[in-house]
Amino acid sequence: MTTDSLPPAGLAPDRPASRVRGVATDRPWAWLAAGWQDMLACRPIALAYGGAVCLAGWVLSLLLFEAGTLWAILPTTSGFFLVGPLLAAGLYEASRVREAGRAPTLADILAPFRRNGSQIALIGVALLVVHLFWVRIAGLIFMLFFGMNGIPSLERLPQAMLQSGQLLPFLVIGTGFGCVLAAASFAISALSLPMLVDREISALEAITVSIQAVLENWRPMLLWAGLIVVFTGLALVPFYLGLVLVFPLVGHATWHAYRDIVAR
Repeated sequence: MTTDSLPPAGLAPDRPASRVRGVATDRPWAWLAAGWQDMLACRPIALAYGGAVCLAGWVLSLLLFEAGTLWAILPTTSGFFLVGPLLAAGLYEASRVREAGRAPTLADILAPFRRNGSQIALIGVALLVVHLFWVRIAGLIFMLFFGMNGIPSLERLPQAMLQSGQLLPFLVIGTGFGCVLAAASFAISALSLPMLVDREISALEAITVSIQAVLENWRPMLLWAGLIVVFTGLALVPFYLGLVLVFPLVGHATWHAYRDIVAR
């Protein structure tokens, strides 16, 4: 994997003609290994990030429970897949700083937003819109299948869904919509956000390169997307506790995916 030297501060000026390398299908495993090394070297940052994301999951679930919309936990927590790349900007910076030969600090995680905050924010808004759209679509699908005769009480909801003949089509259609939106979000954000952390370019240019990279390396990127889904899904099972480790691991590994695929 190519790890060109980075300047200790600032961004590397670049243009949209960034070259995309082709990589082997099994490269995501190397990204994870490099991300693990970064996570061990940046333990305070990794734990702060992972702990904050886990806490956000708890708060979100509590709010949904209090609002009586516990059914919305699944589509809402899918936001981790959609907006996670934006939240991980500080982890990309930590890997960038470490690659440059310096020890990253907690203060470094805010540096990308000071340098290129407006462009990062543009992608963040786009991902947030996709997430809110997905939550709304999920709500409409739920009402279509289970709300025609009145929504069951919170206590009866799981049993009512399992006993309903509408459960399978609900899962198929809901998962289908979710996969389409997730694929679009992944293509947009897979490499664009670490690129904005590293280079002084526009959000549109970064998105263009990210989509090009995903299309030209669809096999390794499909494996990478699958690993992210599996790891994040397993991390959500123990009531978000797994995100303490999985979120920083994937964040640091994403930086190495970017450095491996996008040439200087």
